[in-house]
Amino acid sequence: MSEAARWYVIHTYSGYENKVAQNIEKVVENRKLHDLIQEVRVPTEKVTEITDGKTKEVEHKTYPCYVLVKMVVTDDSWYVVRNTRGCTGFVGPASEPTPLSDEEVKQLFGIDVSSVKVNFKEGDRVRISGSAMDGFVGVVQSINLDEKTVDVLVSIFGRETPATLPVSQVVLVED
Repeated sequence: MSEAARWYVIHTYSGYENKVAQNIEKVVENRKLHDLIQEVRVPTEKVTEITDGKTKEVEHKTYPCYVLVKMVVTDDSWYVVRNTRGCTGFVGPASEPTPLSDEEVKQLFGIDVSSVKVNFKEGDRVRISGSAMDGFVGVVQSINLDEKTVDVLVSIFGRETPATLPVSQVVLVED
């Protein structure tokens, strides 16, 4: 897939947010479109309500009438979303799918989606810096650019120890 998935906002009928999300997930599962439609979310927040002197936690929709979808826009993915019962269309000019900016995604989910580039790959020797294991050398086992972490196998006192570290704390060892 040449194009990366982006977050889009779908407008729904009031009260249909969860149903729309479930229907999209069901169609993705049935048609095996996981590579096109990767994630569906109904933004919610927990709120403490006091009713009749009793305190309880209640989940409220942060943005009523909206569902967020991480997808690659193709004719198939557009068709699935647009023809979901309860969905009125994409948010954007003339109901055209308009992706959220990286800053908007960061505000909504608290995650930074700006692209990360690393100069090492799986199997490379790296040095750890800026953590409790400062100066240790290990071998990269896997890289997760979505979470900006790297799994490194470090030899500590003769034992292989796995460690998950932020990408910023790993430096390629030049041989």
